[in-house]
Amino acid sequence: MKTDEIRKELSLHANAEKAEIFRRFFKTGPGEYGEGDQFLGIQVPLLRRFAKKYHKVALGEAERLLHSAIHEERLLALLILILQYRTGDEPKQQAIYTLYLKNTAFINNWDLVDVSSEHIIGAHLSDRSRKVLYKLAKSKSLWERRISILATFHFIKRGNFIDTLKIARLLLTDQEDLIHKAVGWMLREVGKRDLEVEQTFLKEHYKRMPRTMLRYAIEKFPEELRKKYLHGDI
Repeated sequence: MKTDEIRKELSLHANAEKAEIFRRFFKTGPGEYGEGDQFLGIQVPLLRRFAKKYHKVALGEAERLLHSAIHEERLLALLILILQYRTGDEPKQQAIYTLYLKNTAFINNWDLVDVSSEHIIGAHLSDRSRKVLYKLAKSKSLWERRISILATFHFIKRGNFIDTLKIARLLLTDQEDLIHKAVGWMLREVGKRDLEVEQTFLKEHYKRMPRTMLRYAIEKFPEELRKKYLHGDI
């Protein structure tokens, strides 16, 4: 299956009304984080079905799809890469990991990062050095910084919080709201598994955390405890 054939089939499912909604939702206006992104108006469940259909596409073709100007085509490419990573042998997994890091410029919206980073970057680094995450956390690219923290979701789900907390510290002073939300979300996920670990981190840092980051981190706390954090009474 060639990329052009996949694109042709995707185009048959385009929905102009939904595409316009997506353009607003993913902030594609001038100066916004998704400026200029293009949409077909295809929802994720259908893209997941296409990913299963095309999961055997060659890596080169998947990379071509990832280079598309159309958001859903890039998302489909990532969904295909996730499936191939899960079923691939070690050389194939290494190739996908390398391809992903080489193409972070095309993984350029929050949904693209969130759907893929834990399943490729996090999974690949599960039993390897994680130095690359710290390099990404210091990147000028908003999306690479988001990849760095979201990749640790793979570790969180396995009870390993060390890298999440270290990267969260690096991103405490980040200026981007999308990073505040991502870090707060990962801290919340840590707390779901070990509340004491999360609270130890928060007690040290919550007074200088961006408000959005804090709100996301304490979203599931009892109301009285949430208010104490928000009012600085801990």
